[in-house]
Amino acid sequence: MPDATSAPAGRSAGDAAGATAVLPRPGARLAYQVAGGGPVVVLIHGFGLDMRMWDAQLSPLAARFRVLRYDCRGFGASGPLDPAVPYAHVDDLVALLDHLGIEAAALVGLSFGGQLAVEAALAAPTRVTRLALLSSVLDGVPWDKQSWAGLKTVAAQVKTHGLLAGRQAWLAHPLFAAAIEQPAVASQLAAMVASYPGQHWLGQDPHRRPGPPAFDALEDLRVPTLVIAGQRDVPGFREMSAVLAARIPGAAQHIVPAAGHMVNMEQPDTVTALLTQFLE
Repeated sequence: MPDATSAPAGRSAGDAAGATAVLPRPGARLAYQVAGGGPVVVLIHGFGLDMRMWDAQLSPLAARFRVLRYDCRGFGASGPLDPAVPYAHVDDLVALLDHLGIEAAALVGLSFGGQLAVEAALAAPTRVTRLALLSSVLDGVPWDKQSWAGLKTVAAQVKTHGLLAGRQAWLAHPLFAAAIEQPAVASQLAAMVASYPGQHWLGQDPHRRPGPPAFDALEDLRVPTLVIAGQRDVPGFREMSAVLAARIPGAAQHIVPAAGHMVNMEQPDTVTALLTQFLE
């Protein structure tokens, strides 16, 4: 039975005001918000972050679309996951669409969220109408040396000093170098990372990929796609964005000047305008 914070299928408790609702899932829960009306747009956050990273986009997009944003399993308000229950993020996303009576939606994802959006479009193509991939992860394209070293530092800090040190090392990763130059953005990032349970760093994530590597199937995508990259993002992610734009049929690419990895938070007006134009 759904818990008291869940809404019936077809309508969320947050449809009118954007309040947070919860969908129970085997081994986890999914916290989500819905705002606005019209064609559905799903916003998917980056690794270690949560739905709050889309605060600047929520109201402008909700004026034109029905916007669904949520915290993926193991992140933010969705809280810790059960390490004994295997799952796939794509299955969670489809279950959330089913719960809300949504047949198909445009997916907007940043970094980890972009990777999830691509996997969903490949695994459930009838459920995805458009893709907007911001600073997206693409396994199969190597990380640059500095960014890879940053990941190793996070792992070492977690192993030696625990989650708090790991969170601090994550915020110091080169991915966030441009973002933390803006005090307001730095504060938002710190608040989200402070809420991250950290189970992925502890080897407690039983996630299963939904199919073959996305890198090998990009040419199979058949939805309008916009690839957005920050001019100041790390080299590895700029290369990932270039590969996505080159190999997804008909994909358009836009480079945002003066923006790093957290492109929607660093240059919110520019990215909101790009998304609005693309989604309309």
